[in-house]
Amino acid sequence: MGATPFTTTAEDTAMTRIPIGSAPRSRSLVPAVVALACVVAVGSLAGCGGDSGTDTGSTTSRPSAPDTGSFTGTPPSALASSAASAVASAQASASAAASSAAARASEFEASVDAETARASAAAKKQLANVQGRGNAVSEVGMSGVPKAQTGGVLAVLVRITNKTDAKASYAVQVDFEDADGKVVETKYVGAEDLAPGARKEPIVFSRQSAEMKLTARLAKAQRY
Repeated sequence: MGATPFTTTAEDTAMTRIPIGSAPRSRSLVPAVVALACVVAVGSLAGCGGDSGTDTGSTTSRPSAPDTGSFTGTPPSALASSAASAVASAQASASAAASSAAARASEFEASVDAETARASAAAKKQLANVQGRGNAVSEVGMSGVPKAQTGGVLAVLVRITNKTDAKASYAVQVDFEDADGKVVETKYVGAEDLAPGARKEPIVFSRQSAEMKLTARLAKAQRY
């Protein structure tokens, strides 16, 4: 069998002809095509996501809270400053409370002094020459006044009751003793022109330190 003759058409001749200098341009198209493919790929990835339209590319995970138990060293200066401020505030409040208590105590003492000053002077005068405990001890009783009402001052309520059938006046001496039984302070109160069966309840208080453990004792009571 004879060989088929090879023929070349005009179309084939045109397709096989490559002008000089065209090869470099063909090679320069390769990077451009690759770059375009990358852009398309990135755009496809950016467009992926749920139906809600949330941009997953911008989503970031939330950091977990630190384990404070593992912290070491000194606290930050701001925290230390805040703690110092809290302590200073507490000290200021305590100081204000103490000042308020002292003011209430002074007011209490002043009110008692105003009411009993003259009677106290008269009672002291009457008891100056009384021997023993006097003739009216059975007509006088005493009880403590809560410090919450006196601003911390040690005070005693003295109950003077006229148990006779005639008008009478009374003079009373109250001694404040320490833990050893030593008299550290003496106070006088009285009731003048008390009707039969009537009662008067003056208050005596100690000016000694509230820290002292004192006991009030009825030293004398005289009816006159």
